[in-house]
Amino acid sequence: MENEVENKKLRILCLHGFRTSGSILEKEIEKWPQPLLQKLDMVFMDGPYLAQGKAALDGIFDPPFYEWFQSDEEYKEFYNFEECLEKIEEFMLTHGPFDGVLGFSQGAMLATTIPGIQREGVALTKVPKVKFVIIASGAKFGTSKFGIPTLASASFSSPITIPSLHIIGATDIIKEEGIGLLESFVDPFVIDHPEGHTIPSLDDKSTEIFYNFISKVQDLS
Repeated sequence: MENEVENKKLRILCLHGFRTSGSILEKEIEKWPQPLLQKLDMVFMDGPYLAQGKAALDGIFDPPFYEWFQSDEEYKEFYNFEECLEKIEEFMLTHGPFDGVLGFSQGAMLATTIPGIQREGVALTKVPKVKFVIIASGAKFGTSKFGIPTLASASFSSPITIPSLHIIGATDIIKEEGIGLLESFVDPFVIDHPEGHTIPSLDDKSTEIFYNFISKVQDLS
């Protein structure tokens, strides 16, 4: 039984960044070491809304590009957040069950709220609770920089106890927000890398941290 747990791939729902797509995130993650990727069963979802403005990666990757939800220019008011969660739940019901969630950028902000949203029972109630989160270039709703959607208002009312892995870039435009997010998680794993707002390559040290995170998740299964 122990070997079965160790050999079982972790099934992960992957949420892409703002105005990108699931296929773009998949291409970015493909640069991670193959032995690591072989331990992960990653499923890439597209956001429910077509990009409502120019995508930063237009000309680098092919469209279409998607958004998970929208906001005002100050990032204080959010729109279509509840509808986004409904679409994610539908996807999870169809393609799951999922062990955990990985998010990058806008997808990471969304992923950080899911454990608390499920704990509070305000959404994603038809699917099993996620057992872990992986946050790349993430930030927290409800800070001086970002408002918070109504459904997520209690997501960080108590520490999030499931395992979490945070990937933080030294030159990321939201590095400080990513560091501040760590306070909301109990015993977070952290991978620091020298790049910016991107999915980084993983060196030997980062890969080891990732393997240790996987071992912790599997020990709790």
